[in-house]
Amino acid sequence: MGKEETLEISHLMRREIQTPIVSALIEGFTKEFGANKTKALAKKIICKDAFLSGKTLAQKYSGNSLHDLWKIVKEIWAKDSTMEIENLTLSEKCLKFDVTRCDYAEMYERLGCKKLGNLLSCGRDFAFIEGFNPKFKLVRTKTLIEGSDICDFCYISK
Repeated sequence: MGKEETLEISHLMRREIQTPIVSALIEGFTKEFGANKTKALAKKIICKDAFLSGKTLAQKYSGNSLHDLWKIVKEIWAKDSTMEIENLTLSEKCLKFDVTRCDYAEMYERLGCKKLGNLLSCGRDFAFIEGFNPKFKLVRTKTLIEGSDICDFCYISK
């Protein structure tokens, strides 16, 4: 592989590669420093990364509208049928959809890290949108990883 060539891995694969080491670190730090301190610090670091990811993707997609966000959902998060999406509503003021099947949630369960899935993935969504467009807000009341039948995403313009 030449210097110009890069190996492209899916968003899901990236999460799967990260999960064993991150979960081991969280487990080790929890034993050393306690659960509350460890999870608070992990959440802070993960949210900072998600915020920067939002900014980066807004630049990469040359826009930060709800239509641009929908492209990211389709082309990155749900690529290769990683998520099954239903009940789509898209306007200038609102992007709303339900995820009825999620390979991310299934992967965390398969790896024995279901309890960390919300911290490592789902919880990122709120910080991501702040980085992507601070005028947008995510409202979500349910997630598959927490045992609900859907993840109900609703991005609205503040």
